[in-house]
Amino acid sequence: MSNRRQFIQQGVGAFAGFLAIDSIFGRAARAAGALTLPGSIGTRALVVVNLQGGNDGLNTLVPFGDPNYYRVRPTINIPTGDVLRIDSSIGLNPNLAGLKAMYDRQRVAILQGVHYPNPNLSHFRSTEIWQTAAPENIIDTGWAGRYLDSAGLPKNNLFKGLAIGPILPKMMVANVTDVPTAEGFRSGNFRGSRNEQSHADQILNGNSEAYPFQSPYLSLVQEIQHDANASSTQLPHLVAGYKPGIDYPKTPFAQGLNLAAAVIGSSIGTKVIYISLGSFDTHTGQRGTQDQLLKQFGDGIKAFYDDLAAHKLDSQVLTMTFSEFGRRVEENANRGTDHGTAAPMFLIGGGVKGGIYGDHPSLTDLDFGNLKWHTDFRSVYATILENWLGVSSAPILGASFNTLNFV
Repeated sequence: MSNRRQFIQQGVGAFAGFLAIDSIFGRAARAAGALTLPGSIGTRALVVVNLQGGNDGLNTLVPFGDPNYYRVRPTINIPTGDVLRIDSSIGLNPNLAGLKAMYDRQRVAILQGVHYPNPNLSHFRSTEIWQTAAPENIIDTGWAGRYLDSAGLPKNNLFKGLAIGPILPKMMVANVTDVPTAEGFRSGNFRGSRNEQSHADQILNGNSEAYPFQSPYLSLVQEIQHDANASSTQLPHLVAGYKPGIDYPKTPFAQGLNLAAAVIGSSIGTKVIYISLGSFDTHTGQRGTQDQLLKQFGDGIKAFYDDLAAHKLDSQVLTMTFSEFGRRVEENANRGTDHGTAAPMFLIGGGVKGGIYGDHPSLTDLDFGNLKWHTDFRSVYATILENWLGVSSAPILGASFNTLNFV
């Protein structure tokens, strides 16, 4: 691994509070030049949510109409009366009420039976496969990183992509594009006041190591840190001045989406944002863990799109979920489930054509106890690249894949 790649992945340099973020976003916006007109492909953004750990698809999109579901999951099933019904055979986990409300408004496409050939049930390797879009090979770059390299975006824009969290995921690793990472909002930190920097210093006791922003642009960060207050009086508060249209849940995931909305609402040309939620690795006591995480997901996503709608941005943002794999069909002895294969993906907001896509995998025609997949995840990526982001997918994915009609 090159020193440069290590530099990106480890992240360096901390900012002196969120006004420094405001300053760097302002500089990025100036570097990007004139912004594209609303409604064009150039204003569209993609948010990718990693349901980390292997989310169980059968208790997320519940096949309550199939008696085999209750036969193989006698203790961890979702009772028929609790399912948020989509039709007479499938419905959503009751903790996904926020997502169901969006589905009912045709703002959610649910793709069933998604995975890849010769499934790998290792967390590390399967996550790498989903993030690089390369099941047969081990490669250094992620599929979104390759998109950022090849999309012809303004070279001086420091925020073509953004990863919300402490590390840069493989999905966002590129050859020539540096993607910074940022943690989510912290209570009281993002009010948009003009003394935000001193407020952040007070909260964090002057400890720059604790500041919630990291970037590979160390020299620029150091320069901006010195003139953050001066810049804040000259530039619009592109991020620190963002006013959420609603109150977000107080979970780290929802607060990360709050930050994503602020970045998108600042119109600085960010095309891809990554955020994760988990862990969904529910080998024991699945119901309690997964139900809590699904509620965080559903409530957070609804708040995110309510906020975007308040700023008339909801049609410009497409959200895609993925998880490295689903779980086995039959519950284990610990009231959990073990690593499996196919699972549903959610495509939310933007220009999605809401509804169910593909058949639900059989619960009896199995592959060594696992669901048989029928939709290659690279077809989902190809559809997003071609029909949402407006670029050719084959050079990015390494081959041509059939596109779907969800967008």
